[in-house]
Amino acid sequence: MKPAGFDYAVPRTVPETLNALADTARDIKVLAGGQSLILEMHLQRIQPDLVVDINRVTELDRLSVNDGTVEVGALIRHGAFESPQAVPGPLGTLFSRAVVNIAHPPIRARGTMVGSLAWAHPASEWCAIATALDADILLHGPDGTRQVPASDWFHGPLLTAHRPGEFITSVRFPLLGADTGVGFIEHRRTHFCFAQVAVAAALTVRDGVIDEARIGLVNCADRPVRARAAEQALTGADVGSLGTGHRLPDGHPFLRAGRIAAEQDAAPLAEPYADLEYRRHAIAVLVGRTLRQAAEGVPQ
Repeated sequence: MKPAGFDYAVPRTVPETLNALADTARDIKVLAGGQSLILEMHLQRIQPDLVVDINRVTELDRLSVNDGTVEVGALIRHGAFESPQAVPGPLGTLFSRAVVNIAHPPIRARGTMVGSLAWAHPASEWCAIATALDADILLHGPDGTRQVPASDWFHGPLLTAHRPGEFITSVRFPLLGADTGVGFIEHRRTHFCFAQVAVAAALTVRDGVIDEARIGLVNCADRPVRARAAEQALTGADVGSLGTGHRLPDGHPFLRAGRIAAEQDAAPLAEPYADLEYRRHAIAVLVGRTLRQAAEGVPQ
């Protein structure tokens, strides 16, 4: 049995961090927010040899907008995105709608977006948004820097394209145009549970016709899912009437997209409180509702 205890390093620069990570023969974990890592260590499901705490690396505590992209540093906390003004345009609205679903205020005050991407939990809101929007994961390692598209980053539950000796320094998202509406809706069994299903959507609509659709599914497979079949079915569709209340008119393209997402894009697993039939139904319903929310946000 592995002995209790671990070494602890507190670098102040990226080069110092890489130096601390250099001994790839050891089990090393990087600590930023720690809201998943510390719990797993407390439960002794993870017992690292070394914890590298990057909270003193001030250059990672940056949120910047350049050339149509938003770059989020590794120390930017979830709570930074609660205001839609934190990031320009519809992307800020999407972030603000998603972030309130992450745990509760103390977790959002400490946990980080980049930490969620590194952890790669299938129920992570940020992972699905990064996948839907073609975000890029930026890493520093012993061989320099590299950039990994979100579509190539997630390999399964808690599994990523991470290589020994490197760590994520930031994630870069494309800004969304002014003619784009966004939506995010989450369903969970109780307030304290992970999402059973959540959906992120971005719709670009011109003259009432969908020019582009992006749909990310949360906890609908062993990794975040981009619902490409549903997106393809929406491209060129007429938004038409959105109906009243929660109900979309029969035959609406959003209802069809929901069914396609549930049947073709998603690969959900049965859970103790949700069998496969229930989960696929929930996916179809939430996709339709989230697309409607996005369409309602498109400027007229």
